[in-house]
Amino acid sequence: MSAGEAVAGPDGAPRCPWALSTADYVTYHDEEWGRPVHGDDALFERLSLEAFQSGLSWITILRRRPGFRTAFAAFEIAKVAAFTDEDRERLLADAGIIRNRAKIDATLANARVLTEWAPGELDELIWSHAPDPAGRPVPRTLADVPAVTPESTALSKALKKRGLRFVGPTTAYALMQACGLVDDHLETCVARGNTSGVTLSGRA
Repeated sequence: MSAGEAVAGPDGAPRCPWALSTADYVTYHDEEWGRPVHGDDALFERLSLEAFQSGLSWITILRRRPGFRTAFAAFEIAKVAAFTDEDRERLLADAGIIRNRAKIDATLANARVLTEWAPGELDELIWSHAPDPAGRPVPRTLADVPAVTPESTALSKALKKRGLRFVGPTTAYALMQACGLVDDHLETCVARGNTSGVTLSGRA
């Protein structure tokens, strides 16, 4: 077996190697990562959490996700956009999230921008950057999985042009992976090709 290939998990089924470091990752990998996500609020949550993840490991964010959802009103765009200065101070003091001033401010600012968009517009913009699966080689090892692609660079530019912050090309690609715009499960991974969608609360 080459380095970075799918590895058998506790149940014997092969999975992407990164998924086997913790039980939390196994569940996330099997049930969420790479499955299509739709809905403005759902995508706002994923975009916000990917921004908070910048410079950190995803497991740090995943384990704090319940705290994030409580702190940010379940990432309902309209509610977050209405947060006051008192809410901002509350967030900066909340040990249940990542207390990064720049990332908190970006999340609040992004929500305010998105309230000006039509229902479903965030969903449409993000998904318009999904590449044709037929044109993407199936990754055999982790070395075959990119960190940035032309599509993620274009998505980043489109989001920034519309006023969103903390949406660089790497963050945009992580969003694309997590939300099913691309399928970066390895070739022999048990979760590859699972396209059952996940639509959370949202305006779309």
